[in-house]
Amino acid sequence: MSEENKPKEWSFKKNVAFTVLEEDRHADHKDDGCDATCGHGPGRHHTAHAETAEEEGRLVPNERVRSYRIEGMDCSSCAMTIENHLRMNPAVKQVRIHFATGKMQIEHDNTADDIVQEVKKAGYRATPIYPIGGAEVRQAGWRDPHQSMTVLSGVLLLFGYLGQFAGVSDDFRTLLYALSIIAGGYKPARSAFYAIKSRSLDMNVLMTTAAIGAACIGEWLEGATVVWLFAIGNMLQTRSMERTRNSIRGLMSAAPVEAWVKQGGLLVRKPIGELAIGSTIIVKPGEKIPLDGDVIDGQSAVNQAPITGESVPADKGAGDPVYAGTINESGALEIRVTKLAQDTAIARIVQMVEEAQEKKAPSQAFVDRFAAIYTPLVFGLAVLVMIVPPILLSEAWSEWLYKGLELLVIACPCALVISTPVAIVSAIGSAARNGVLIKGGASLEKAGQLTAIAFDKTGTLTTGKPRVVHTTVWEGNETDLLSIARTIEERSKHPIAAAIVRQAEERAAPVLVGANYNNFVGKGAGATIAEVEHFAGSPKLFEELGAGQGTWQTEAIAMQREGYTLVLVGTRERVMGMLAVADTARETTVEAIRGLKEVGIRHTVMLTGDNEGTARKIAGESGIDEYFPELLPEQKVGSIARLQQRGERVAMVGDGINDAPALAAADLGIAMGGAGTDTAMETADIVLMADHLEKLPYTVRISRQALRIIKQNVWFSLIVKIVALLLIFPGWLTLWMAVLSDTGAALLVILNSMRLLRKTH
Repeated sequence: MSEENKPKEWSFKKNVAFTVLEEDRHADHKDDGCDATCGHGPGRHHTAHAETAEEEGRLVPNERVRSYRIEGMDCSSCAMTIENHLRMNPAVKQVRIHFATGKMQIEHDNTADDIVQEVKKAGYRATPIYPIGGAEVRQAGWRDPHQSMTVLSGVLLLFGYLGQFAGVSDDFRTLLYALSIIAGGYKPARSAFYAIKSRSLDMNVLMTTAAIGAACIGEWLEGATVVWLFAIGNMLQTRSMERTRNSIRGLMSAAPVEAWVKQGGLLVRKPIGELAIGSTIIVKPGEKIPLDGDVIDGQSAVNQAPITGESVPADKGAGDPVYAGTINESGALEIRVTKLAQDTAIARIVQMVEEAQEKKAPSQAFVDRFAAIYTPLVFGLAVLVMIVPPILLSEAWSEWLYKGLELLVIACPCALVISTPVAIVSAIGSAARNGVLIKGGASLEKAGQLTAIAFDKTGTLTTGKPRVVHTTVWEGNETDLLSIARTIEERSKHPIAAAIVRQAEERAAPVLVGANYNNFVGKGAGATIAEVEHFAGSPKLFEELGAGQGTWQTEAIAMQREGYTLVLVGTRERVMGMLAVADTARETTVEAIRGLKEVGIRHTVMLTGDNEGTARKIAGESGIDEYFPELLPEQKVGSIARLQQRGERVAMVGDGINDAPALAAADLGIAMGGAGTDTAMETADIVLMADHLEKLPYTVRISRQALRIIKQNVWFSLIVKIVALLLIFPGWLTLWMAVLSDTGAALLVILNSMRLLRKTH
């Protein structure tokens, strides 16, 4: 291998190493799933994404990195134990486990079965994650085989405890307690063995040490109670965590794995993984749409809630896009496939949400740093408590060994460490099911801290489709006026011309015979109708034509001040009438702005390239506090900067394409209509999958609730630890109480975070 093609190795945090060949650094963006909008130059592409992965604790995707689902983890220390155990295997090049999502990314040279067996040795289950649309997307739920042993442990403990009231001998009760410890402690003891072997200090090690220590000093009841409480707490935590992790995996079952394919006039049932772009599929009423595509024939109402969160079905007809996982409610649809199974909107949502759940939020990084200091500090204190008083102060060994064992239990910051990631996973998963894609814990935290939101006007606050809202006739009648205007404008593709043609069609105004069509750039157009030159254009055009002074000028000025775009219709000598065109506010805009103010957004701003009158009109209709008119795209960035200089934390809402500079300049970029726009899904921090604003107040609300729950979890975890520490030295804390405080606190933190799963708009 030449010098320039030797592998370059970067050492990452969390002991992760990633190797990239120099020649691969210039690979096409699509090779590793990165969109061209990432903004990295060819020479910086892989390096930049390697740095991003380092910051987020992820592995950079490549053809050698495989993903597995890990089941049975109840604390983040479990993930560290499995990681360290796998790193000792020479076939494993790199590995990263995300406790919150239960997902493992690993690069290995041996088989998937080998990895599954290695994980099983440590007491957990690994299941390969296959590509979407593959045969093994649906996996059977996992039942921990040690649950029955936990039940047996509890029964033996109960019999031993009740035996003291039935005259059972101490030796027999001790035997029952010992058997209870073995039954309930087998799994944590085995996990502790692998943790010690891989140089990890996790909860299993601490609890196993505490149980053995209790037995050594003759506290058999305490030891058995510790083991059973720890086992039952772990079982409950595991179940709760799996439910949290499944909050987003449930979306996967929304898309069917087979489709009815039209082939030579026949319908054939085929797996979606075998279909190509351009295939024609048939979806019957009541069935789920298997792949993204465009409707060729048929009309139906489609429930798009799994993608956009919309509660009202959308009407679909020829030419309309449809998405995998949505439900065809009424008529049969013939659909042309536009995306493969792994590229559908729902597949991308699942992939991006899982990636988002794996990204660490600033608060989580802080908690992890705190825990990294807290655990060894308390562990060291426990060792000193066991040794120093008996040796230096001639105190009783049993008493101080017991206090040291209590400190060992308290040394594990399990509840504190999971306080943040569980809340983030719950919030992001809940938002995804409601049509909002939040791309990471950092974005979630920023959304919860917003004070101001800036909006692009066209297509965001407004429909983006101008329409005729007022007609003034000075000569003839409205039908004649619209016929002339339609004849002149029908050949134009300008949005305003299209609005006039639509109005004429709705009023049944016919097209007249025209000739000698002319276009006056930026002013209007003209044509000869009935041997007379007619024009349709701005007031400026008719002033240049010398159409004479009249009342039309006064009315035109008044209408322009109100924010309307005017199209006058007439000849060189006179003005026959006037059409007022406006891009109207969306029906949901006013409600959305009101909802944002109710959730604490104190300032709303509109950024637009339109004139002062139009901007003022839309701002007034929408309830916007402030507007900046006549802005070029690059000038919107300056407006965002001015808001930030006022001390505002600003989000920019746009379409994710034209507003890219402003989206990047804002503290948080929010794109609309992401279901049909890959670029929007890639560029923005938050994506509203539907093309309207009513999800925006919900997004801010769930983000703020997530921040509140994170603070509640962190403070609760710290207070429980502090109280437990204070109760040790007066002798008021027992070993089983210490275990109960730790496992109980962790369980309560998970349950508190799971409240976010029920959060709807």
